[in-house]
Amino acid sequence: MKKTNILYEAKLMGTGGLYLLPTFLILGVFLFYPMITTVLFSFSDVENGGNIVGFIGLDHYIKIFTDPSFLNSLKVTFTFMLYTVPLEIIIALFLAIIANEKLKGIKFFQMIFSSQLGISGAASSAILLFYFHPTLGTFNSILEFFGIPPIEWLTSPDWALLSVSLATIWMGLSLNFLLLLAGLQNISKDIYESAEMDGAGYWTKLFKITLPLLSPTLFFVIMINMISSMQSFGQIDILTEGGPTEATNLLVYSIYRESSIYGNFDIASAQAVVLFVITFVFTMLQFKVAEKRVHYQ
Repeated sequence: MKKTNILYEAKLMGTGGLYLLPTFLILGVFLFYPMITTVLFSFSDVENGGNIVGFIGLDHYIKIFTDPSFLNSLKVTFTFMLYTVPLEIIIALFLAIIANEKLKGIKFFQMIFSSQLGISGAASSAILLFYFHPTLGTFNSILEFFGIPPIEWLTSPDWALLSVSLATIWMGLSLNFLLLLAGLQNISKDIYESAEMDGAGYWTKLFKITLPLLSPTLFFVIMINMISSMQSFGQIDILTEGGPTEATNLLVYSIYRESSIYGNFDIASAQAVVLFVITFVFTMLQFKVAEKRVHYQ
């Protein structure tokens, strides 16, 4: 009897393994193999587009952490994250709270602020490239109308990172808006009705009910925005190409430049490992610190 049960369980495991085999193959080819190769490259001397010549240990890591360009890319990445993540969430939360109100024409309002989600990042960047144009751009035309001197949005080291950050905020607004609006609509109306019976006003309901019950969604939105900001590439490549004078040379763009332009796959791999470690540490810190303030219903 026991032998029959063991054979039956083995057959079930074999059948389950066959169903999972395509998933494991896809993950192995497109996820695990590139990750292992990247780690190997970061500890090796790589030539001719991917041939490992020899093991050199931590030399690449020592090199990048003594390279002013790489250190600048770290600084730019963290500054970019500080510029984008708080504003993205605050603006999206403000719009979601308005869209959640029972007002006339609110469906049209929701559609307008969700529509940007249908535009690709490349198309959005191309549109903003015209808006930021130093002579023909819409933004400088508005400034000129009010008698304000034009700004070199994408060609000045002082303005380029801020300009790209504003572009990123606009590009990510719709997704954040929809996620937060869904979280707001998931809060039970009975809670608000009970609070109103107890004499709670609008602001009391907002800070004592809405935001605490929205905290799981806010936690998720903050986490994906922080990760996304550290992996931003498309808008950088189209708008500034990491310039001027590396003012927008984010870490991801630095990895792309080292690998695809200069052919330094080993240096790029070391930078990619550093980016992975930073992303992992930030994610763990969020789960350790921020999740304690999350109130699940």
